[in-house]
Amino acid sequence: MTDETCQWQGWLRATERALYGPGGFYLRPEGPAAHFRTSVHASPLFAAAVARLLAEVAEELGTSEVDLVDVGAGRGELLTGVLAALGNGDGGVPGGLRVRSYAVERADRPAGLDPRIEWTGRLPRGVRGLVFANEWLDNVPVDVAEADAEGTARYVEVRADGTERLGGPVSGADAEWLARWWPLREPGARAEIGRPRDEAWASAVASLSAGRAVAVDYAHVRDARPPFGSLTGFRAGREVPPVPDGSCDLTAHVALDACAAAGGGAAGAGAGGVPGAELVTQRDALWRLGVSGGRPPLSLASTDPLAYVRALSSAGEAAELTARGGLGDFLWLSQRVPGGATRPWGQGGY
Repeated sequence: MTDETCQWQGWLRATERALYGPGGFYLRPEGPAAHFRTSVHASPLFAAAVARLLAEVAEELGTSEVDLVDVGAGRGELLTGVLAALGNGDGGVPGGLRVRSYAVERADRPAGLDPRIEWTGRLPRGVRGLVFANEWLDNVPVDVAEADAEGTARYVEVRADGTERLGGPVSGADAEWLARWWPLREPGARAEIGRPRDEAWASAVASLSAGRAVAVDYAHVRDARPPFGSLTGFRAGREVPPVPDGSCDLTAHVALDACAAAGGGAAGAGAGGVPGAELVTQRDALWRLGVSGGRPPLSLASTDPLAYVRALSSAGEAAELTARGGLGDFLWLSQRVPGGATRPWGQGGY
C-alpha cells in the first residue's frame, strides 16, 4: 500500500480529493455523463421544462432579459438544451427572452460549447433570474457519522481503498446539525452530516438579487431519513461501493429540508411554512410545467402517423422523467428572492 492509500481521513476530505482533486472523478475529460444519466440526459423535455420555468420567472420579474445559472453544470448539457428550447419554441416555450447564461463548474470549459454560455468556477453575484442546481448538492462532500456501541455519534474515517473505522466523537456545529436534523438513536445508525450542503445552498440563494433558486436532487426529509445513510458510488452506469480513490462518483442523498431552512425557507415537511419556499417531487414539478406521460390519442395514428410516433416517443420520455420509484421521486426545492409577484409552481400560463 502507498502512504496515500493508508491515510485515514474523514469522508468530507476524502471525497473532496477523490472528486475534485488532481485527476479527480469530476475533472476527467469524459465528464459525468460517461458514468450515469441525469434527467438532463434522459430527455430534452427536461431542458424545455426549465426553459418554461425561466420564462415564468422572467414574467414574475417583469422583464424580458433574465439570468440563468446552472450550478454543477457538467459539460453544459442543460444550458445548451434550454437555449435550444427557447430558440425553437419547443413545447410551447415562449420566445423573445434575452438570456445571460452561466455554467458554474470546477472542470474546464468543454470544446465547442455555445459561446453564449459563460463558464465560471464560482457563482455570479446579483443574479436576476433563475439559479438551477440539478444533482449538484448530492456531490457536495460531507462527513459521515455513525453511532458506536454506547450510542455516541462518531466521525467515520476512511482510507483511499474504502476501508473504514470510527474516529472521534462528533462535536461543535456538526453535533448541533445532527441533533436538529438527523439524530442517531441506535448503535450502528449512520448519517451524512449535511451542514456543508446547507452552506452551499445558502450561498446559491444569496447569489440572487431577485428570482428563484431551484435544487433538484435525490433527497429525504426529517421524518424519512435512511437509517444507515445513503453514501454510494457510481461507475460506468453501475452502482458500486463508495471508494474514494477517484475511480467512481461518490454521492449521498440530500437532507433537503435542512437546506431549505439554511436558504431562508421552512424546516418542516413540504418546506411550505414560510412564503417563498416549496418542496415538491419532480413528478409534480414537471407536471405543472407541462411535462406529462399521457399517450397520444390513437386517432392521430391514422390521421398523422409521423406525428403520432413523435408524440408516443415524447410520452415515453416524459414517463421516465416522472416515474414513481425513479426520476419522478427526486425532490425540487424552490426558494424565491422577492423582486416580483409570487405564485405556485407552473401557474405562468404556459
